[in-house]
Amino acid sequence: MSIIEIIILVIILIVLLLLSFRITRQYERAVIFRLGKLAGERGPGLFPIIFPIDRIVRVDLRVRQLDVPKQTIITKDNISVDVDAIIYYHVTDACQAINEVEDYEAATSLIAQTTLRDVLGQNELDTILSERESLNQEIHGEIETVTAPWGISVNIVTIRDVAIPENMLRAIARQAEAEREKRARIILADGEQKASERMCEAAQLYEKTPAAMKLREFQTLTEIAKERNLIVVTNGADNLGTTAGYVKALDR
Repeated sequence: MSIIEIIILVIILIVLLLLSFRITRQYERAVIFRLGKLAGERGPGLFPIIFPIDRIVRVDLRVRQLDVPKQTIITKDNISVDVDAIIYYHVTDACQAINEVEDYEAATSLIAQTTLRDVLGQNELDTILSERESLNQEIHGEIETVTAPWGISVNIVTIRDVAIPENMLRAIARQAEAEREKRARIILADGEQKASERMCEAAQLYEKTPAAMKLREFQTLTEIAKERNLIVVTNGADNLGTTAGYVKALDR
């Protein structure tokens, strides 16, 4: 065998040796297919394969962000709203993600859109606006039920925006204003009730103690006298201290 043939043979062996090893990053896994049959997953790092009968498919295990497009939803109380959401998910089993579904990214996106419409369509508008956390958990559970056999785990589901028609915004504003007005009137009526109860108690006390009534009268006159631009005229009082006259205020 000539030197040239030996060199060519060595080069071929080196190339075959290089092609018989693969490297995957820490966040990747390589799914191995040997003659078309699943041979398991490899990685991370350096691992051997049988070239040329092995084929590998790399799968990213990092958390991915899925932006669910805006969906038009008819709520339970027949109101049309536009809702979009964000979903974070990651692959937990690379072999299942490749073998159980043709395109796990597209499949997860479609099931997220369908679940978003189904769950929110079963609730009224007030529930969607006020109980987002519980709805997020419900959507999360529904999606995870479908994606778990695919080797996909859903981390977070968040309803990002609920777009309400302009006429409904005005109706909600009027409803909120009416609610505040109702609370204000209830508080005012409650205050009037408590004040009237205290006044009745004071009247009963004055009835039992006429001298207290006279002291209250003097206190009132003292408060009126603080006004520098008024003249207070009183006359007449019996031995019990009850006033038999009048109070007259005149501008100077």
